Amino acid sequence: MAAMAKVVARQRAEMDRLREQAATAAVLERAKGVLMAQTGCTPEAAGEELLRRAKAGNRTLLEECWITFGALVPPLPGIAPESATGEDSTGTGPGKERDSSGPSEERDSSGPSDERFSAGPDDGFTALGRLGKALVHAATPHDLARCLLEELTADVDADALMLFRTLPAGGLELIGHAGVDDTLAGQWAKVPPLKGIVPLEALRAREPRWLEDFAQDRKRHLLIGDPPERWLSRGWLPVPTEGAAEVCIGILRARGGPFSPAERQLLRAVARLCAGWLLSFGARQTPTPGAAAAAAQPVFDSLPGSAMLLTPLRGTDGVVSDYRIDAATEDAVDVLGRTGRQLVGRRVLECLPSMADEAVWHGCLRTLTTGEPFEGEPFAHQAVVDGSAELSTYTVHAARLGDAVVLTWVRHDSSDRQEQRLADVQRLGQLGWANWNLVTDEGSWSSQTFLVMGRDPALGPVRLADLPGLAVPEDAPLLTRAVEQLVRTGSQFDLPFRIRSGNEIRHLRMVAEVVRDSEHQPVEVHGFVQDLTAQRSAELALVESERAILTQDGVLHAERALAARLQHALLPLPTRPVTLAGLRVEVAYLPAQSGIHVGGDWFSAIELPDGEALFVVGDVAGHGIDAVATMAQLRFTAKGMVITGSSLTGALARLNTLLLHSRGSHDSHATATMVLARYDPDEHCLVWAQAGHPPPLLVRGGEVRYLERPVGMLLGACAAPDFVEARCVLEPGDRVLLYTDGLVERPSEGLDHGLDRLAAAVAAHDSREPGSLLPLLTAVLEGERRDDVCVVDIRVPDAPR
Repeated sequence: MAAMAKVVARQRAEMDRLREQAATAAVLERAKGVLMAQTGCTPEAAGEELLRRAKAGNRTLLEECWITFGALVPPLPGIAPESATGEDSTGTGPGKERDSSGPSEERDSSGPSDERFSAGPDDGFTALGRLGKALVHAATPHDLARCLLEELTADVDADALMLFRTLPAGGLELIGHAGVDDTLAGQWAKVPPLKGIVPLEALRAREPRWLEDFAQDRKRHLLIGDPPERWLSRGWLPVPTEGAAEVCIGILRARGGPFSPAERQLLRAVARLCAGWLLSFGARQTPTPGAAAAAAQPVFDSLPGSAMLLTPLRGTDGVVSDYRIDAATEDAVDVLGRTGRQLVGRRVLECLPSMADEAVWHGCLRTLTTGEPFEGEPFAHQAVVDGSAELSTYTVHAARLGDAVVLTWVRHDSSDRQEQRLADVQRLGQLGWANWNLVTDEGSWSSQTFLVMGRDPALGPVRLADLPGLAVPEDAPLLTRAVEQLVRTGSQFDLPFRIRSGNEIRHLRMVAEVVRDSEHQPVEVHGFVQDLTAQRSAELALVESERAILTQDGVLHAERALAARLQHALLPLPTRPVTLAGLRVEVAYLPAQSGIHVGGDWFSAIELPDGEALFVVGDVAGHGIDAVATMAQLRFTAKGMVITGSSLTGALARLNTLLLHSRGSHDSHATATMVLARYDPDEHCLVWAQAGHPPPLLVRGGEVRYLERPVGMLLGACAAPDFVEARCVLEPGDRVLLYTDGLVERPSEGLDHGLDRLAAAVAAHDSREPGSLLPLLTAVLEGERRDDVCVVDIRVPDAPR
């Protein structure tokens, strides 16, 4: 297999080489033919002359071929003509033309001093050499545009390229583009002869236009782009042709600033190469309709509907690149509203871009190759019918006619559409219609009714009198009475019932009415049956879900009430400020406003036997009874450890061990944060340690700052964390705030933002009066509280005066 793959790869490479050689040889032979027609020389002499000219002009052989094609017409003003031998008048190459580009602000400032195209192996000629070779493979103007952009991107910083051609009635049409999205190309596909259109000005003057000052250019011209700022500099160069110039090349660049003299000269040389392509290769790719096509148009004039006769246009590789419209019916309309004979001679991809759809395009190619007709999938299209817009369904058909394709659009009849819509309604609504003739005792059901009723269509519909026999025994009597009442009195019924289909029970709904004759006698019953099984199942599931929610809600509210009672018993709140070790202490606890669970925030503020004061603020992760239980365990254990002589860091380490070893199966990931602080009134020193908790806030002399946190990891995170004590000597009038994270955290912002907000609020509400903590919390806690908040406000008395 590997050997075979290598053989196939070599063969493919050889085929590519042969195709390249054939395409290059075709261009070379055509250029030799031009010289033979001009001078009457032999083919050998023509080939030698092309080589000599290429060497003299420092050009590649293919580049010289394209210039030879372009030399069949007089060059544009501002381009130095070549001598009879093909050499430039300056003797330096294709880039040494003069520039007389019109208005002074748009004139090329380049001169003979530019050295870009002086002799040298890589002095700009490589770009033209590559372009000359690439033009061999360009089969359409779009190919030409893509080829130019690929070759010019590196040399002139081109970001997009557009090719415009003049229309007989004036204005321009876009025949090729690259680097431009299809929406923008569609907007500029046809350009009326308006003032300020730069490519029109360049074509009329037959001189290049350079737009290099965007602010001024947008005032004088209608610039292409959405927005125009997409391209800050542009160059428009007419392609030299016989008589008036017909094609203009637009170079669009994202960067601003002028085109350098070397870039201008390169682009003029590129325009000359394109002139040769358009005259030789491009003209051959746009054949005109023949006699057979002309004879077909009268036939198409008499045909109803939308139809076109399409002749394939092939590239050098034989692949169909587009189709030419050689005949069209009057009902055939393109995207611009042109109809019938107005479409003849135009390209399909120009008139009907949707033909590029993969299915339709490949379907037409198969028809051309095999002769088998093609029918596409139905599609919706809004068309004008009798003067009003109507959304209709169409199908594309293609059939081969000689070497051409007849393409038709078949519009579906309204009755077909109505029938399809009725079938769609029945299928989407899970319903079907049913009729019974009371005279013949025969019935008729739609196919969807058989599906809804779970009945084999081969058995046919059941008689009206036998309909209740399909229901489950519990619902049959009710359905029997409804049918009898319908036939006897003509009373319409709307009744739910159940049937058994296989191993499942289906919930159905039936609506029926009587149709009477001229003598007011019932003759027919019309009705429909709908499958409500999915809806009924959803209703039952919803009822069960509501019951489960109500039960769970009751359980959660009971748990909250219990947890709240436990918390109140375990964490009594003082009703007024207290004095501990000479400090005034005020405490606030605010439960969360959202949710039904009680949190695990707590505090302790006690005076120790030695006269010092102990302050603790903590927060257990989670909510509910488990969090309250863990809170109580940590709160009482922490006080006990410190009272019995444990250091702050030692207490934190033991609390961490306690939390790790007291985890149950229901709470395997419990963690907590905590601040422990001990105040010595003799030394006026506050010693504190923390375990993953926000830092205390110090207010001194009107200035607010956070104490620098010592090392300390949250409790329950690892087996052997490190804890370090920190010291802060308090001065008269100082204020220290210990708090839980519910005071500063918000779901939509970072913690730093919350800390800054708290500091600003404390600075604004720093009152010495008792009860000043509540206004501070009101200012900080705006909106709904999603977490519990616990605050311990410690104040050092002012110095006596």
